[in-house]
Amino acid sequence: MSDSRIPRRSFVRGLAVAGAGAMLVPRHVLGGQGFTPPSDTLNVAIVGVGGMGLSNAEQLDGQNIVALCDVDFGYVDRQVASRLKKGDGSPRPEGERLQASFARAQRYTDFRRMLERQRDIDAVLIATPDHLHAHVALAAMDVGKHVYVQKPLAATVHETRLLQAAAARTGVVTQMGNQGHSADDARRINEWIAAGVIGPVSKVLIWTNRPIWPQGVPRPATYGQAAERRGWGMGALNTLLSGAMSGDYPVPEGMDWDLYLGPAQERAFHPLYHPFNWRGWVDFGVGALGDMGAHLVDHPFWALDLGYPTSVEATSTPFGGGSENPATWPQAMTAHYEFPARGGRPPVSLDWYDGGLMPPRPELMPDDVKLEREGGVLYIGERGILMHETYGRNPQIFPEHLRQEAVAVSPSIPRVSGSHEMNWVNACKGEGSAVSPFSYAAPLTEVMLLGLVALRSGQGRKIRYDSAGMRLTNAPDADHFLTREYRAGWEL
Repeated sequence: MSDSRIPRRSFVRGLAVAGAGAMLVPRHVLGGQGFTPPSDTLNVAIVGVGGMGLSNAEQLDGQNIVALCDVDFGYVDRQVASRLKKGDGSPRPEGERLQASFARAQRYTDFRRMLERQRDIDAVLIATPDHLHAHVALAAMDVGKHVYVQKPLAATVHETRLLQAAAARTGVVTQMGNQGHSADDARRINEWIAAGVIGPVSKVLIWTNRPIWPQGVPRPATYGQAAERRGWGMGALNTLLSGAMSGDYPVPEGMDWDLYLGPAQERAFHPLYHPFNWRGWVDFGVGALGDMGAHLVDHPFWALDLGYPTSVEATSTPFGGGSENPATWPQAMTAHYEFPARGGRPPVSLDWYDGGLMPPRPELMPDDVKLEREGGVLYIGERGILMHETYGRNPQIFPEHLRQEAVAVSPSIPRVSGSHEMNWVNACKGEGSAVSPFSYAAPLTEVMLLGLVALRSGQGRKIRYDSAGMRLTNAPDADHFLTREYRAGWEL
């Protein structure tokens, strides 16, 4: 890392010495000439703009985007341009408004420079690859900024604990980007479970068709030899992955690859890492479970008040590059969680399936009811079954005679008005509360990531988890998978 880079700890310490404590005072308390009440607009900075950050920005409903931070603004600008027209070529007003808003914002490559220099920021929306979530969020909270972090909240169990503690310590408004948590259907699921429509739930089955990006493949420099040994086909993706194509790829003009790596270990740029396929690489993402768990594990975790599991076991297809030092997560995996009894509720077993694997069909499920391949959740109760799609959509009750009971259940959980992003914005302004704050999102993310800890600890091996001590009681040799090794200068 060059001398111009600022290690996070030095960055935070420097701000404190410079009197950054003043930044902890909300803008509406300071007032003064030209002051805009927070009830009107929130000054938002976005870190990681070219992907999900664009979609989040379009949901901010007229808020003041004052700063943009990204390591590849060439890609950002191309993505913004792609949103200016609809499929039929007609203008897309949302894209035009976004372009105009972005044109007014200050641009930064390094989030630490942004937080150091631009003092009018109220809140930071973070949509970087997973490996940077905790670093950006902690830096923002340390200087009193509200934060919205795309799912998964963090890349390791240890990082989820750091984020939860920082949110409690600073008192800022926090939200994780699991937008299905704001949906009416999510509340309906909770209300039906609480009313006992399907009876006490003892088993949950979850599945997803993800990954839809490369997993189970070695690093590009070794892919050609592996493909030749195994006789793999060489389609367009395989050609890109092949050794012949994996030599010296230049870093895109204007991109800061060193900042993209951040806490990850040094390695050469390759187009398979950026801009989209990073999620499957162990360095940068946490695979299908990290991607979709926040949308699928979320609802049973909430409705059943699951808390932390006592044990987890996972199996999978091979890791890309081997299990000792994997390059990518497996193409498909299963994880089996056991949760203890809670307040009169029975113990729950929760089974996760990804990569196109599907759970066994429950006996009470009618033969003509299709399990959507994209993903879904099944709750197996003493009286019946509740099924819903990804994000909690389209909840259904089986057998049919229980549906009238479900219809009769009165709403008891307040509904969210507007988008998940605007729920956070309004909470930042003192209007209501964020629905997925870190006090909720951190334990949820920890549960998700424990499936990957179990996978890394050795397939077919059940790990037993002491959540209070954040340790594996029967596998201390695997405790290091609860955290990760950071590049020098990026330690947390």
